[in-house]
Amino acid sequence: MPKWGMVIDLEKCTGCQACSTACAMENDRLPGESWQDVLYHTEGAYPNVKMKWLPRPCMQCENPSCVSVCPTKATYKTDDGVVLVDWDKCIGCKYCMVACPYGVRFYSDERPLIEPDLKAIFPGDERRTWNPPYAMPEHVQNAKLGIGIQPKGVVSKCTFCYHKISQAPAGVADLDEDIPETKEYTPACVRVCPPKARYFGDLDNPESNVNRLIAEKGGVRLKEETGNKPKVYYLAGGGSPVVPGQRSART
Repeated sequence: MPKWGMVIDLEKCTGCQACSTACAMENDRLPGESWQDVLYHTEGAYPNVKMKWLPRPCMQCENPSCVSVCPTKATYKTDDGVVLVDWDKCIGCKYCMVACPYGVRFYSDERPLIEPDLKAIFPGDERRTWNPPYAMPEHVQNAKLGIGIQPKGVVSKCTFCYHKISQAPAGVADLDEDIPETKEYTPACVRVCPPKARYFGDLDNPESNVNRLIAEKGGVRLKEETGNKPKVYYLAGGGSPVVPGQRSART
């Protein structure tokens, strides 16, 4: 059984937000509900100020605090370690949103983050929040996995494109756009990254590219002090800080 993880090379990332757009189109996200945020910040003072950015997907933690606080067990980990939300069990209490130290969850009934309100332009039915013309096929949508059009009154989050990676051939070390056998199983944000700053593979496979990069380039994780143990690693020049004033412990 693989343990899927992601590596993001901050020295390659250009902040273009192609990952945000691809994720939104792949996963039926409303404008503003970005499962693949790119956070911008500045370093230094004028006239030497520099613009920096930090891509921030769900960290898919090994010890996810969101799972431990969920009263209905709607948030859970799959056998291959991916954290998902069962929309049929979710009661919209938002405990998971409070417990997540990374701020990567969305509640479906909040006011639209960006106008116009596409929920009004493409209205859903008595259960679903909206129904865009580019929605993923019905046979792919799965409420138990938190995949597809988000129902009303529930929380959603990045799934690592679970509808893709869960169908990958057994035993593969990496899911990569450039590998014909794994192209269609690679997460959307990884597939479209123009500078090839994202990598996805099996953290339990010593031959995987993600393992090699973490070891050779000093992969770091955000907020190590929480004990959540994210499965998203950043490459930042040998373990340098990835956000202002914060240093993640090297693995």
